[in-house]
Amino acid sequence: MSSPEPFTIAISQSKIDGLRQKLSLSELPDELEGAAWDLGCPLNDIDRLVKAWKNWDWRQAERRLNEVPQFHTSIEVDGFESLDIHFVHQKSEVIGAIPLLFVHGWPGSFIEVLKLLPLLTQSDGSGPAFHIVAPSLPNYGFSQGVSKRGFALAQYAETCHKLMLRLGYKHYVTQAGDWGFWITRAIGKLYPQSCKASHINMVFARSPHFSKHPFLALQHSFQPYTERERRGIERSDWFHKEGMGYNLLQSTKPQTLSYALHDSPVALLSWIYEKLHDWADNYPWSDEEILTWVSIYQFSRAGPGAAHRIYYEVTHSPTETYSDMQNYTRGVKFGLTYNPRDIDVVPKTWGRTLGDVVYETENDAGGHFYAHECPELLVRDLKIMLGKGGGAYGLIEGNDGYENSTNAE
Repeated sequence: MSSPEPFTIAISQSKIDGLRQKLSLSELPDELEGAAWDLGCPLNDIDRLVKAWKNWDWRQAERRLNEVPQFHTSIEVDGFESLDIHFVHQKSEVIGAIPLLFVHGWPGSFIEVLKLLPLLTQSDGSGPAFHIVAPSLPNYGFSQGVSKRGFALAQYAETCHKLMLRLGYKHYVTQAGDWGFWITRAIGKLYPQSCKASHINMVFARSPHFSKHPFLALQHSFQPYTERERRGIERSDWFHKEGMGYNLLQSTKPQTLSYALHDSPVALLSWIYEKLHDWADNYPWSDEEILTWVSIYQFSRAGPGAAHRIYYEVTHSPTETYSDMQNYTRGVKFGLTYNPRDIDVVPKTWGRTLGDVVYETENDAGGHFYAHECPELLVRDLKIMLGKGGGAYGLIEGNDGYENSTNAE
């Protein structure tokens, strides 16, 4: 068992030079007259970003990322090799701060937590403070890749849980969207003695059935959808009809896609940029943000063709299935945030089938990348849910988030 050690991002110059060479040799396709986002990334956008990326200074982004406290440690995963896991660990000066595990998804990374760090770790009188842990999932960012088949939800959950234990957090709460939703659902089911509460900003849930949720089913049957919920259903329908192609490919033939994403930075850029555009709520992405986001994939330790393997592994796993994760979870308090431009926006009665919901809110704006698009709103959610008077206050003895906590872990 290795103790966590400081980590500094330091991409070799040869990789940077290789990227620029590939970009300089790239040839872009044409596009149809009248082409728009419904066909995918517009040619003008990709042409602009390729030119910008070719002349962009990764080192300045690297220096900025290295201002955040990062570490790495070896985690033993049952049935698999020991994995070297990269993570952000920002401790609060508040001794009784709440340990918070932040789990990203695809096409995100640990970068999504950065805006939250100064807002959640400081004690400013607005609510509880948090110790934040944000790992790069295996196959993502600067964590080691997995070399064996079968690394699915149980293994990702085990990795994150063991990381929290390694850091001395026997009890903790989680925050997540995208794959983080599924992984933290697995954590809550597999480790309810440690995971005390989960806040979710991507709510994947099914309509309530009388056999499992009679009250919710009755409410769902007789209570009409609100206008907000009807718009959410329309958004979900759009995603399932027009936005799911990537998921089908990544869930069935990930290796074939890997050749394109690993060899072609233009393919990687367009594959990710499309999602940044389509899944956000008119967020004004700067070229700097886009290129930093995509470059973390380009320079990832496992290579840019590894991250999406999770889709295949979870889809084909006989245990901890998607369906299992949507069943009611006992022993964990839940907070649910509904954003109008997320990729799946279900009615609130559906979300309540996931577990003991003690906090829920519907935002007027916000998309899939909630922590990056609307960090202040996510901070509000966590501080209300876990603060004094909130439905998940004081779940961890000695770590209620306030200065006067005693017996802190």
